[in-house]
Amino acid sequence: MHVTWQDTEEIAVQLTEAHPDVDPLTVRFTDLHAWITALPDFKDDPKKSNEKILEAIQMAWWQEYKDARS
Repeated sequence: MHVTWQDTEEIAVQLTEAHPDVDPLTVRFTDLHAWITALPDFKDDPKKSNEKILEAIQMAWWQEYKDARS
């Protein structure tokens, strides 16, 4: 499975699995970008991201993070 910037929910799931103890709201966008592009399934141009995309991914990841703790 190939993941692109548009796969917000899948990226959030993979980030939850890769960084289970990290509160997504504490992650800087520069680190978030690096972590996303380092995901094994990520196959998109790293330069195609922007603040809006990263924020959407961060919020989806935060939802996954909260759900895992409830």
